[in-house]
Amino acid sequence: MTIFAPATAAGRAAIAVIRVSGPDAGAALAVLAGRLPPPRRASRRVLRAPGGEALDDGLVLWMPGPASYTGEDMAELHVHGGRAVVEAVLAALGALPGLRPAEPGEFTRRAFDNGRLDLTAVEGLADLVAAETQAQRRQALRQAGGALAAIYERWRATLVETLALAEAVIDFADEDLPETLDAKVQAGISGLLEEITQHLDDAGRGERLRDGALVVILGAPNVGKSSLLNRLAKREAVIVSTRAGTTRDVIEVRMEIDGFPATLADTAGLRATADAVEVEGVRRARAHAQAADLRIALFDATRWPETDVETRALVDAETLVVANKTDLAPFPAGARLAGRPVLGLSCRSGAGIGELLAALGRALGDKLDTAAAPALTRERHRRALVDCRDALARALGQGARGGAAAELAAEDLRLAARALGRLAGRVDVEDLLDAIFAELCVGK
Repeated sequence: MTIFAPATAAGRAAIAVIRVSGPDAGAALAVLAGRLPPPRRASRRVLRAPGGEALDDGLVLWMPGPASYTGEDMAELHVHGGRAVVEAVLAALGALPGLRPAEPGEFTRRAFDNGRLDLTAVEGLADLVAAETQAQRRQALRQAGGALAAIYERWRATLVETLALAEAVIDFADEDLPETLDAKVQAGISGLLEEITQHLDDAGRGERLRDGALVVILGAPNVGKSSLLNRLAKREAVIVSTRAGTTRDVIEVRMEIDGFPATLADTAGLRATADAVEVEGVRRARAHAQAADLRIALFDATRWPETDVETRALVDAETLVVANKTDLAPFPAGARLAGRPVLGLSCRSGAGIGELLAALGRALGDKLDTAAAPALTRERHRRALVDCRDALARALGQGARGGAAAELAAEDLRLAARALGRLAGRVDVEDLLDAIFAELCVGK
């Protein structure tokens, strides 16, 4: 069946793109455009409905399969973006035999089914469409371009080769096999196990970057937490009052800091109180502090160096220490608290806000930057790799030289291969057979 759908968002725009994919894409394009244009060359055409009515004057592209996005014959119609134009072209396509509107994601599903993309690339495309910050865009683009797929494919090839050798040890135990064969199996397993373990030991950078880091502002009542959130968000996101305890619940604001996605959370003031609602607010503030990727501990510069004990107790290596209200009191340069440098600022005047944003950007970069190597971006990836790692560890412990232990090790290697296959969305037994016959010449 041939499918069609707009590839651009609904609404008034200069240009709208309509995609057609499937066995009848060429015939449909010939009907609307009068004739097929040269492959992969934009051509200007007057588009006409099957009855001959002119619909629009636009550009058309013809991309015969398999060298297309979906791997099928594919056409694109670049028309004017008015709603009436788009609706008329879609109606004309729908009137042609063998064509139907596409389901959500169906073009990419066909690309996957036809081997043009693996699952990690599909997920990268989804992340690219949803990217809100430059760091998210860079990560998604690398994944959509096959950066993760290349790593996993190399591991899969190594695992297939190692499994082929392990199968040979079992099937031809009575033959005069090289003494180094068992060592090669063990080396293949241990090397792959080390690489996967290092890949998993990434502190969740990719997932944090994809979802955004949680930055929680903590402090006693009236130190300026809500004012700081408003300053950083550059809007009045939170009510500010001189009355202590105004903020009772956690208030979150999504924003971009130095290219990294973050959710800033304003919390209730930390203090002992008999008010039941405020008690719950303090509990939620502490819970958010525990879940945070980064914390801002805010203190009152007019009471420095005396600081509230409850906030001081939460200062650790994941905390930026900030003293507010420096416009009301002089603040010592180079001050430190619990071994952490203290940044002085004034939410009222804005002094020091730029320095805080720079410090936040550096801290988020340390936690989220994935420029060095492609990172895991989904829990699905992590679960599959954990399963693969555990199976490899079991196989390494079993050994491979003959007997039941070798058979158990081979089974664990098959489980590891299946787990790796889940990442790309395929588990191909033929790869193993090809490796056995080609490399070991079984049956010669």
